[in-house]
Amino acid sequence: MKLSPAIQDLIEALRHLPGVGPKSAQRMTLHLLERDREAAQILGDALVNALTKVGRCQRCRNFTELSVCELCGDPKRDDTLLCVVEAPADVLAIEQTGSYRGLYFVLMGHLSPLDGIGPKQLGLDSLDLLLAPASIAEVILATNPTVEGEATGHYIAEIASRYAITVTRIAHGVPLGGELEFIDPTTLAHALGGRKVVGGA
Repeated sequence: MKLSPAIQDLIEALRHLPGVGPKSAQRMTLHLLERDREAAQILGDALVNALTKVGRCQRCRNFTELSVCELCGDPKRDDTLLCVVEAPADVLAIEQTGSYRGLYFVLMGHLSPLDGIGPKQLGLDSLDLLLAPASIAEVILATNPTVEGEATGHYIAEIASRYAITVTRIAHGVPLGGELEFIDPTTLAHALGGRKVVGGA
């Protein structure tokens, strides 16, 4: 049976979500149209609202509706510590541990030359400018323990070493190949507590 173009477009749109295959997208689409059009409208409005209002923090690049996010603007945070993560979900994961009170820098990815993602796309020029004033004493590398994450961390360590900043790496209590957003808070807190200095500085 051939579906209408509008239904097919919605199915294809839902397939952009992580973990959603063609059957799941079709099931969601038909459910929203058949049984819960009100929820579909709420979802659509929320998406438009978020896309309109949410941007990136001018300092850390995390998602926010403000020019400077609440974490960066919190005077109680330790501004001598900077934790570098790959994604906003990683900030949420670390914050849930309650064991880190420094600031963040969100890369929105990792180095991947084959995908056209280089230092510029990750905002590493902005990170360089952030480190230059020498107010930051320690950079904590919390990139994912994957090949790409390790390469990205090494590149950042080289930037920090130019300013004689101590560079540490969260301990590998986080399993190799894992992603921070899926790690339980206890393991992540242990990994943060067991971070080690990375050469250079």
